[in-house]
Amino acid sequence: MEDTVEVEAKEEKVESAEVDLEETVIDMYLPEENSEPREASITHVMLHFSSNALEKPENPFQVKDIYEVFREYEVSAHYVIDRTGQIYRFVSEDRIAYHAGNGKLEGFPMYEDNLNPYSIGIELLAIGTKEEMLPMMSAEHYDTISSRHIGYTKEQYDALQGLLMDISTRHHNLKLNRNHIIGHQEYASERKTDPGELFDWEKLMSRFEN
Repeated sequence: MEDTVEVEAKEEKVESAEVDLEETVIDMYLPEENSEPREASITHVMLHFSSNALEKPENPFQVKDIYEVFREYEVSAHYVIDRTGQIYRFVSEDRIAYHAGNGKLEGFPMYEDNLNPYSIGIELLAIGTKEEMLPMMSAEHYDTISSRHIGYTKEQYDALQGLLMDISTRHHNLKLNRNHIIGHQEYASERKTDPGELFDWEKLMSRFEN
């Protein structure tokens, strides 16, 4: 009896989170040329960081700026989470976003240079350590960025947890564990550093039951 009650409570919680999330997500869809129709089942989520710190170090997290960069370079992600935890949808889940690029993932050899069709990309508006950002900017430029822009906010972790739970209710081959929720640096370590060492994986993953 208790097990049944617990299951029903969990289902109600997930259902409630789903409704709340859908009501609060802001749609800012990229042009269709920034994505393509999806046919394969989703098994992974890849986390990234993004900013416009190179052009606007004093104000690096304007979502419209990120949108324009993606549009111009014909790349994309499904979701963007700003510093307040607001979630923006750039690409619908039934389309393939261009976020992973070339790489390989331990335990999943079939995804070498081909993870986009099986994954959802989530961008967190954040800036990594100086070392992590050196491929994108000089050390002098990094030093002009306010410390409040470095790393991640509590609101982003909260929003990300809710979003991952919501996504998992629609895609049952996606498991909420570290084999399936990954960072870009794990897939493309030779060229990517995000979400970086400032991202607290334990804080995120400890919220999910095994």
